[in-house]
Amino acid sequence: MKHEFNDMQEINLVDYFVNLYLDNMDLICENVGDAMNIVRSEAIENFNINSIYNRENEKYKHIDIKKIFSDSYEKYFVPAALGISNEIFICDVSDLNSYKIFLKNGFYSKKNEKLTTLENGVIYGSLSEASIKYPEIFKKYYNKISDGENEGLVALNTAFAQDGVFIYVPQNVIIDKPIQITNILLGESSTMVQYRNLFIIEQNAQANILICNNTFSDSKFLTNCVSETFVAKDARLEVVRLQNEHNLSNHFSFSHAKQERGSVYTDNTVTLNGGVVCNNISALLAGEHCENHTFGLFLVDRSQYVANYTSINHASPHCKSNEHFKGILDDSATGIFKGKIHVSPHSDKTEAFQTNNNIMLSDASRMFTRPQLEIYADDVKCSHGVTVGRLDEDALFYMRSRGMEYRQAQLLQLFGFAYDVIGKISMELLRSSVADLVEKCLRGELSQCIGCTYQCKK
Repeated sequence: MKHEFNDMQEINLVDYFVNLYLDNMDLICENVGDAMNIVRSEAIENFNINSIYNRENEKYKHIDIKKIFSDSYEKYFVPAALGISNEIFICDVSDLNSYKIFLKNGFYSKKNEKLTTLENGVIYGSLSEASIKYPEIFKKYYNKISDGENEGLVALNTAFAQDGVFIYVPQNVIIDKPIQITNILLGESSTMVQYRNLFIIEQNAQANILICNNTFSDSKFLTNCVSETFVAKDARLEVVRLQNEHNLSNHFSFSHAKQERGSVYTDNTVTLNGGVVCNNISALLAGEHCENHTFGLFLVDRSQYVANYTSINHASPHCKSNEHFKGILDDSATGIFKGKIHVSPHSDKTEAFQTNNNIMLSDASRMFTRPQLEIYADDVKCSHGVTVGRLDEDALFYMRSRGMEYRQAQLLQLFGFAYDVIGKISMELLRSSVADLVEKCLRGELSQCIGCTYQCKK
């Protein structure tokens, strides 16, 4: 079943989504556990209060977000029959030895087994199925750290989300290979999807997760995704997001993480393509001696728009965080970085560092950057820095004087600039694959379907 709306000019946007929810409650709540359904009514009330965004934070003042959400999109409340095999969609990182998960337009794509349980107790698969089979886990973790009270799009997702990815790693388990999630957007008409992820890494466990976002048809897409991540005491988790969607896509993601004592969490977001991309990344360092590493790289050209909003909350003493985002902008592209480090009272011995570096390749490109420090403790080491500039002409001259062509020298300098972020990926094969994709993107050679046998329009 699908729902399509066309004339948003005559109906209030908030009322439209509220009515859409009320009209389809039975379908939305079907085949989903009580822990997901019980929070929907409060979420739709919060959305009704906050609307699409909180005007006080000025987060979306550089784009017309109301227009994006007012455009005509089909909303599916049951999985659409796409009739396409999963195997053809392993495109951007095709040779990674991993446990593979596929979402098609926000729904888990595997008919027989919706949940996989490994011999070591690791569980991964459909979020909706897990909400039914593991209600106690969901009651403990689901919707506990997402900010639906203040962020309208998070509340909207909580109200509408029906499926997504569930990953559970038991205590003391080290996963032997990464879990790779491929989010596939495909359809003949414009489509809006809202899915939810829940990642739980128990005490002293270790895991690596790769999330690939791809579009495989030239329709317009709107994604509103929320992820909640829990990293328990002395656990380690690395999440890499690889965003490679076409210019008709609009992608809004909210990633919330909570870390307990002694945990190490690394979040690395690489944006290669996308029309409008807004990444919201937050982490709560709730226990002592936590380490948080938040990295990002975005490459934008034409009229693309990429925004990264981060919030690192040091709520306990003796914690460390390192945040580094880099951007390369060309043509009339727009980039935004707004990062905040918050050091709570009594969080002494905090070490927190934040850096944003950007290279502008054209006069028409724009970069808005605003690093912030909010420090309410005395004994801390905190710093932030920003650079926005051009390529190093002296370095280019030196390379050209050694016989290198200008374009080759330019690409070499750009790749060296980008590799500061790529090099932070711990998985060697993944790091090599991402480096290759970034190099192709810089050369203008990147196809969104590298290695894919399904020939679709770009």
